[in-house]
Amino acid sequence: MAPQFAPMQNDLILRTARGEKVERPPMWVMRQAGRYLPEYHEAKGSHDFFECCRSPEIASTLTLQPILRYSGLVDAAIIFSDILVIPQAMGMEVVMKDKVGPHFPSPLRSPEDPQYQQLLDKNVSVQDELQYVYDAITMTRQKLEGRVPLIGFCGAPWTLLSYMVEGGGSKMFVQVKTWIYKYPEQSKKLLQKIAELCVEYLALQVVAGAQVHRPKKFFNIGEDLTHTRWQMIQVFDSWAGELSPSTFKVFSLPYLEYIADKLPKRLTELKQDVVPMTVFAKGAWYALDDLCDTKYNVIGLDWLHAPAEAYKTARAKGKVLQGNADPGILYGSKESITAVVKEMVEGFGRGKQGWIANLGHGITPFVKPDDLKFYFEEIHRLTRD
Repeated sequence: MAPQFAPMQNDLILRTARGEKVERPPMWVMRQAGRYLPEYHEAKGSHDFFECCRSPEIASTLTLQPILRYSGLVDAAIIFSDILVIPQAMGMEVVMKDKVGPHFPSPLRSPEDPQYQQLLDKNVSVQDELQYVYDAITMTRQKLEGRVPLIGFCGAPWTLLSYMVEGGGSKMFVQVKTWIYKYPEQSKKLLQKIAELCVEYLALQVVAGAQVHRPKKFFNIGEDLTHTRWQMIQVFDSWAGELSPSTFKVFSLPYLEYIADKLPKRLTELKQDVVPMTVFAKGAWYALDDLCDTKYNVIGLDWLHAPAEAYKTARAKGKVLQGNADPGILYGSKESITAVVKEMVEGFGRGKQGWIANLGHGITPFVKPDDLKFYFEEIHRLTRD
């Protein structure tokens, strides 16, 4: 039996993701649960980043912080976790280095590395290895008390492969470029393995947030209410922009498509409802048409897109867009924030259909929480009837 959760009070983002006309655009931002909030540091205490991810209590607390701070302004929570839990589940060590970021002490260097074959051969149980994520999702759904839906996520195969062979973040991407151009078939095998794990990982996130009860006004006649949920998922391809248009079609797009094609089928096998799916391929401005041809409901945009042009393309193909202000505007004046919000509001059809308001990437360090609040308030003000 799925756990019982409070009735949903705000389904705006789900209606928008399904393409429905709405009263205003829903809003949330990537990395909204993070170090720009003073309460984040209080809750984190002396724990390192991955310790917080592995503690359902801490992860759920951090997830709720922006929902509580920006009550009435934020329309979705995103579970506090990290994209690199998949490589960890595969058996690779990942640590978070202060002022450096994620670090793999033993990255993959070539297909001759014994670790490569071990990763391909290993029977990975994301159910067992990542149970702490599912526990955090269930706990968070309970703590949310129906305020807003919860977003689960994973890293895209290309981005995860990049981290696994680079050993962390990179400016030149020498190692992963060596892989795809020197060992293309071996790269594809590992990308496929990662994609399969992503599907199962996302499916089990949905299971962890499944519920039985839903307000009657949201029922459909004849609908099976056995497993009803208030969730979405997002796939983050953070390093997509490191690929050319042609290499994106070979080493990223097929695996993004695999996830979008297989996840609904896996959810059906698990007797779960299909949930809205978002893909965010940062920097791949050239791939909007291709991404609109996938089965993702929502296409996330970074700030390299002109809102009006992207909106015209996406709406012609029945897709919803998410984005796309430069996070750097939050360092600027209120006037500059208002100007960017106006461009988005006008470009994205005034938010009445097909737009989830967000930033074009995650919140960057040192943003003042009140400046983010003003960003939200301006979207509300400028989309009000």
